[in-house]
Amino acid sequence: MANRLVEQGKVQVYASTMFDAANDAGGTDEVVSVRNQMEHLRHLIYADMDLSLALKDASYTPMQRHDLAKAVFADCEVALCETLAVMAEEGDVDLLGQVYHAYEEIMADKLKTCVVDVTTVVSLDDSLRQLISAKAEKDLGCKAVLNESIDKSILGGIIMSVNGMRIDASVISQLNRARYVLKETDGGESQ
Repeated sequence: MANRLVEQGKVQVYASTMFDAANDAGGTDEVVSVRNQMEHLRHLIYADMDLSLALKDASYTPMQRHDLAKAVFADCEVALCETLAVMAEEGDVDLLGQVYHAYEEIMADKLKTCVVDVTTVVSLDDSLRQLISAKAEKDLGCKAVLNESIDKSILGGIIMSVNGMRIDASVISQLNRARYVLKETDGGESQ
């Protein structure tokens, strides 16, 4: 139990320190930029086993892990790069997912802002962008900032996620659901 409390304390310190540094450096825009980069990096770190292992490898000195993280993440926002370097130094890179969620909570609490990740096949036009923002702000009770990405593999439609909730109205997911229903009903044929 004590170990878990220590871990939760570290997560809060990392998230709040990073938030404060980003907010001081550039306000909401910088805070959102750090959040978006962290979203991308947490998947990258977990997908790259060599990087993930190197950032927590006990055979490296803490300073070597720190320097490695600073070099690898040098193109990131300063607040994120510095926090990741300290996390690597302390052997806490595995906490990044929790730090990300704590950061989003702090962002929502202090800035009354949430990020809506929106994936489509083509760029959103201004009217659709405004419609999504207005709907999200009404439903979530906070200012919505869209993080748009293009993914041709969804074939069409839209995927939106915010605060761990996901709405998938993509063509590919609809096709997959239809395939599942057909498979479960034996292709619609009677037995």
